[in-house]
Formats: sequence, C-alpha cells, structure tokens
Amino acid sequence: MKIRLGLSFYTDDGERFFGEGPYRLLRGVQELGSLRSSTQRMGMAYTKAFYMVKHAEAALGFPLIQRTIGGKGGGGSVLTPQAEELITRYESYREACGRMAEQLYQEHFSGFLPPPSAGDGEEGLRQDHAD
Repeated sequence: MKIRLGLSFYTDDGERFFGEGPYRLLRGVQELGSLRSSTQRMGMAYTKAFYMVKHAEAALGFPLIQRTIGGKGGGGSVLTPQAEELITRYESYREACGRMAEQLYQEHFSGFLPPPSAGDGEEGLRQDHAD
C-alpha cells in the first residue's frame, strides 16, 4: 500500500492557484533564468505557464517574476524576493507535511496488512509520499 500526498493552495473562493506545477515552474525560472526555458524543460506551453504565473500573482497579491525584454544580451526572468520566499516556505511546509504524513501513516496503518509470504516477490506494506 502506498500513499501519495499532494499539496495545493486555494483562494477563499476555492480556486487552486499554487501547487507542485507552479512550484516547479518557478524553480525552473530560478535555475534557468527564463520562463520560456522553464516551460520547455517541463514540456508545457508558454501561454499556460504565463497564465499560471498571472493567476498565482493575482491570488497572492504580489509579482512572482521580473521580466527583462530582449536586447543585446537577450531577455530573461528572475524571481522576485517574495517568490523566493514563497518557494522556501513551500519546500519547508511540504517537507513538514511529508514527515507528519509518515508519522500518521505509521500510527494508523502499521501492522494493518500481514507481511507478504516468503517468495512471493512482494516488498510488503510501503508508504510513499510526494515531495
């Protein structure tokens, strides 16, 4: 048995605006210096990524990306200080949720299923959570 933990943030109206996808997109911008490069690495359409960023910015009330238009050195993008902090907090929160999920899993499901019999190739009861 496995569990998979998902983490998403919603507006008060119930609209999802941030989760693993936007997080990975922003991490890509941070690493690659470009929204377009981040979308290409993820296999995502640029228009979808642009919408995701704008939707999250509207929900959060602050910009996530500072863009520079092309020119001699070319354009690019960097994360705003607020976006950097959002990523740091999201990672910490996600890790804490994973630890708590592991603890609760052990508390509620430890010993629930019998171990597999010898030679059946099963690894036994396993817990897995998404980070």
